[in-house]
Amino acid sequence: MSRIKSKSLLPDFKLSPTVDQVGIEERTARFQTRSIKSETKVVGLKKVLNMIDLTTLEGKDTPGKVKQMCYKAQHLHDSMPDLPTTAAVCVYPSMVSLAKAELIGSGVKVASVSTAFPSGQAPMEVKISDTKFAVDQGADEIDMVISRGRFHAGDYNFVFDEIAAIKEACGRARLKVILETGELGTLDKVRRASDIAMYAGADFIKTSTGKIAVAATMPVTLVMLEAIKDYYYKTGIMIGMKPAGGISKAKLALHYLVMVRETLGDAWLTNEWFRFGASSLANDVLMQLVKQETGNYQSADYFSID
Repeated sequence: MSRIKSKSLLPDFKLSPTVDQVGIEERTARFQTRSIKSETKVVGLKKVLNMIDLTTLEGKDTPGKVKQMCYKAQHLHDSMPDLPTTAAVCVYPSMVSLAKAELIGSGVKVASVSTAFPSGQAPMEVKISDTKFAVDQGADEIDMVISRGRFHAGDYNFVFDEIAAIKEACGRARLKVILETGELGTLDKVRRASDIAMYAGADFIKTSTGKIAVAATMPVTLVMLEAIKDYYYKTGIMIGMKPAGGISKAKLALHYLVMVRETLGDAWLTNEWFRFGASSLANDVLMQLVKQETGNYQSADYFSID
């Protein structure tokens, strides 16, 4: 189904559903009590690996670091050849062409941040230029940030129009819209920002940039999953979800998969519709898989630091 084009058909974002915070917290606590059998755990851990976007977004990024990350995305553990690749690598626009060349034929996507990441504080023409440059360099996916200041000022039309403009600039590339939930303040605002992003054209909604202290949490992610479910029921359009930052342990990642399955269903349990923005998570998952196979934990020194 096509996206809604006429603003007259859009919901009033000021009237987005309110969130029962106590209910959300109780549900997420229950997800973390699920027991997972060993065989199911191994399948789940491999699925988690295949959903990770390995990321390097530092001012000190070098071509060598990007090449190393691209190698790791394709060869997560040399002694375990049956492992999947990661879903994507995420880099700054200036590194997209390098990453694209390193990943030819691998199936690993190249994602790029844009729109003056992580602050979003730049004129619209700069944000559009930023996005078009990344796409022209070969980016398969664009991770944009919303203008949180305009959102807090109640200028929801501005936020909507900005996302829609970036979506158009993406062309063939899929668009992930970062809400920076740690700066939104309340679950009600997370729900409102999720609705705005989806109706404006997001292919994914994403929690965080990973650049502030408060990143992804299970309650925030559940609110966003519920927004995706409601949007799907209204439009028939699937939207992806990407919690990012703060997920470094395999056990927690498996709890997230349980939450996705019980909220949205099995259709979302692929990297086409669910991602983890958590590079450090990959090493813990690898350690757990080695433990399942050999009975022993491997030292962290055996794994590259991204």
